[in-house]
Amino acid sequence: MTLIKSNFPWTSDLFPSFNSVWDDFFNKDSFSRRLELGTSVPAVNISEENGQFLIDVAVPGMKKEDLKINLNDNILTISCEKKEEKEEKDKKITRREFSYSSFMRSFQLPENIKAEKISAEYKEGVLKLKVPKQEESKKDTTPKQISIQ
Repeated sequence: MTLIKSNFPWTSDLFPSFNSVWDDFFNKDSFSRRLELGTSVPAVNISEENGQFLIDVAVPGMKKEDLKINLNDNILTISCEKKEEKEEKDKKITRREFSYSSFMRSFQLPENIKAEKISAEYKEGVLKLKVPKQEESKKDTTPKQISIQ
């Protein structure tokens, strides 16, 4: 490794090292800030059992009404949009805060699914989808919206 010393100290501020950019991106505090700003993507677990796919999406703090699930041409899209407004009034001070968060995750499903039998349930911060499979490969490309129980 070669170290280079600059005679111009301002260059370190002007051109941050790759390591500092990398550290900022993966730094826990930086990650927490991205979560607070609503730029996170929820964790997803996908498993297969008893002739169906099980998809669990961690979306704590969201309401069932904020979530949307669509299937179009065997692409399952899960999205959420949440807006909040808080207003506090005091004798001399009024404070109003806005909060907005959203995400979208899409999954290419195999052709052997039973689109009309897909079910979804939201409970305790986890969205659970069941995607049944069928034996014969019959592609259903009709757009559908899936209701959440």
